[in-house]
Amino acid sequence: MVRAVLDLFSGRDRPLTFLAASLLLVLEGAAVIVIVALVLMGSQLPASTNVAGVSPVSVAIAVLWVGGLLVIRRAQGSLPWKGEAVDAEPGRTKAHKRSVRGTQPMEGRSTAAVATIFGACAVVTLVAGVVIEQAGDHLAGKIGLQGAVFGATFLAAATALPELSSGLASVRIGDHSLAFSDIFGGNAFLPVLFLMADVLAGTPALPSAAHTDRWMAGLGIVLTAIYVVGLVVRPKRNIRGMGADSLGVVIAYALGIVGLLLVK
Repeated sequence: MVRAVLDLFSGRDRPLTFLAASLLLVLEGAAVIVIVALVLMGSQLPASTNVAGVSPVSVAIAVLWVGGLLVIRRAQGSLPWKGEAVDAEPGRTKAHKRSVRGTQPMEGRSTAAVATIFGACAVVTLVAGVVIEQAGDHLAGKIGLQGAVFGATFLAAATALPELSSGLASVRIGDHSLAFSDIFGGNAFLPVLFLMADVLAGTPALPSAAHTDRWMAGLGIVLTAIYVVGLVVRPKRNIRGMGADSLGVVIAYALGIVGLLLVK
């Protein structure tokens, strides 16, 4: 959904999937789909299936995530066919970098200074996430909204604001590929945290997934697949300010939330 919002407010005359068309992004999207599929598979195993309290699927997710990074890294320099479509503007290679107007905000700062700023912002995001979760849980109880629905809408929207901010900044400087990678990368990494959850709890976390959790994981696969197809098909025109793939994602998400209300 963040991607759909970026499409709507990018100010571009063509969909971002057309501009960012790259096989590297297709690989990143495929990694998300496979990892979330593993999450669904792991949720079906009994909690007794573990090694020292750690689910083998949690380990597999972490290994697959690392393997995916290595594959994508290698593909950056040695794809067996052209990795970018005609007229694409991913913004990652020198050939497709556009000239940025004005001075870059971090220009002139040392690498250490930029890294420190990045780390400080990450810590603020971490602390804010805890407070948002606690406030969100209380708010959901106050307004009488089902926890799963509140989490998939209001809480999800609040926690997605950093991705929305960084995504808009990436689009504005012409780095369309980075806007995709930010979202795909985050969605691929989050399931890796199940391994940490297993270690801290001493028992597998995945088997405790509710039916609503599995439903949303399945919806995540559907939405990611729509954008993977969009990166390959590359819609050329905007519809209501966004590409056909983004419009499809909005419709699928809305239907998914309606279906979530029916899941017991």
